[in-house]
Amino acid sequence: MIAVETVIEAGDWSALPGAEALAQRAAEAAVAAAETDGADVAGEALEASVMLTDDAAIRELNREWRGKDKPTNVLSFPAPEQPGIEGPRHLGDIALAYETLVREAEEESKTLADHFAHLIVHGVLHLLGYDHEVEEEAEAMEALEVKALATLGIADPYRDMAA
Repeated sequence: MIAVETVIEAGDWSALPGAEALAQRAAEAAVAAAETDGADVAGEALEASVMLTDDAAIRELNREWRGKDKPTNVLSFPAPEQPGIEGPRHLGDIALAYETLVREAEEESKTLADHFAHLIVHGVLHLLGYDHEVEEEAEAMEALEVKALATLGIADPYRDMAA
């Protein structure tokens, strides 16, 4: 089980009512999908933080941590493992940019809620150690995203891209 703490830092997130609850459900779906892939988190108490912000803040984080001076949709910051610490294991932090989320949802003809859930799933999978730097890893991560999103009633976001 994962507990998600969501903080709205900047951006007009009122356009996505229930964002905190959706972030929680999407994170749970990501963890469940990872468990089916063999991730050793079954029965473990997990937690993650989600910061909802704007393009300006994401651009600054992206520049500082990735050397890319531009906004992006989602950033994930995995926490180092801390053996011997009592309580839930903190997986890390996720940051989402409002304007980029809205623009991408419109460009891809997706609802804001569906795209938001996809980015949360994507971010949580990164926190669990999944990546998409090489083709084989990307395919595995995308398959887990599709599986997690299906449990939320969200269509495969990669289907139209493959056509």
